Amino acid sequence: MRQAAPSDAILERLLHLHPKLMDLVLDRVWRILDALGNPQDALPPVVHIAGTNGKGSTQAMIRAGLEAGGKRVHAYTSPHLVRFHERIRLAGELIDETALADLLEECEEANGGEQITFFEITTAAALLAFSRTPADYVLLEVGMGGRLDTTNVVSKPALTVITPVSMDHQQFLGETLGQIASEKAGILKPGVPCIVSPQQDEALAAIEARATEVGAPLLIHGQDWLVRTEHGRVVYQDETGLLDLDPPRLIGAHQIVNAGVAVASLRALGVDDDGCAKALTEAEWPARMQRLTAGPLLDVLPEGSELWLDGGHNAAAGEALAEMLDDWHARAPRPAYLICGMLQSKSAADFIRPLAPRARAITTVAIPGADATYPADELRQIFAEQGGIAASAPSVEDAVERLIAAAKHPCRIMICGSLYLAGAVLAENG
Repeated sequence: MRQAAPSDAILERLLHLHPKLMDLVLDRVWRILDALGNPQDALPPVVHIAGTNGKGSTQAMIRAGLEAGGKRVHAYTSPHLVRFHERIRLAGELIDETALADLLEECEEANGGEQITFFEITTAAALLAFSRTPADYVLLEVGMGGRLDTTNVVSKPALTVITPVSMDHQQFLGETLGQIASEKAGILKPGVPCIVSPQQDEALAAIEARATEVGAPLLIHGQDWLVRTEHGRVVYQDETGLLDLDPPRLIGAHQIVNAGVAVASLRALGVDDDGCAKALTEAEWPARMQRLTAGPLLDVLPEGSELWLDGGHNAAAGEALAEMLDDWHARAPRPAYLICGMLQSKSAADFIRPLAPRARAITTVAIPGADATYPADELRQIFAEQGGIAASAPSVEDAVERLIAAAKHPCRIMICGSLYLAGAVLAENG
């Protein structure tokens, strides 16, 4: 087991500075940023990324493309999978322990014991780190929403990006797709171009309305750029020409859309064709359709079986996983089993609905260490109501062993439903 680092104790203290995990106002973050000397005003050019699905994968591809051209890139993302350090990448490298602990203590002191959420104070720490380390770009991923998100403190980013918007976090962002998209579009800034991925009509209308309101030029899929697959290749086209690209390293049909968004973003930033190509082939992003190749879970699998991991957790993620299962079956038929754990803040029924008819069986588990996890039996009941053959297990390890014993033949197992579950699995099998 990993030994606790000094930053762990500080992060634990920061978790208790506000009674709520989420509280969408910007007053507290403006206060602490002012106390820190307003580091958000001293950043390299910022690419600000919002959306429901694909933010992390798109950011990873944009970073790969920029770094292929020799650029130094800061990156901020959330949540982390195994260690908090994953959230802050300084000039290409994950922040080291000493630097993180020092930054967190500085922000804790600047906050002076006032109420502030964990995400707010840790985002302030990231912005402070980015302001002090030379780089060519900052890639800033929204935590949730956009308009009132803690990251929405950069007055003039170089570029904004909106990945596909779908129903998620309705209790905070609105009950309709248009309301949610309007919140996401709160990152748009006057005169700053925004790359817009394929969107449902209601979402696109809300984004366009916000763009008109603030005077932000949009580069919209289907109007200003296109991406498609042809004969196993990725074809990207915009007004400057056509690119014939190798498929993304990241697996899944939905990654074609993310690749198109990344290439459109890189072209807007002036990256050459080689950088755009390497964005697709060199990007890495764990727990997104990731095949596990090491660890104790692999030891019990019969020869010819596969173990996969994905952190998607909403209806759109369920559809993407369903497409993956269909593709698996078409290429090499083999029974597919799911092991699933979810947070109670997510719609479990919407996630599992497209998956239930495609999985041989589903085993539910509670997410280790997550207070807001669905109990395994409660999640099993929800899945059963959607037509799935569902059982529960006390742990992922137990679930794998039960499935292997029942399957008796080579199979595919997908562990899914939450980035927090994915993180717990990677901590032991990464």
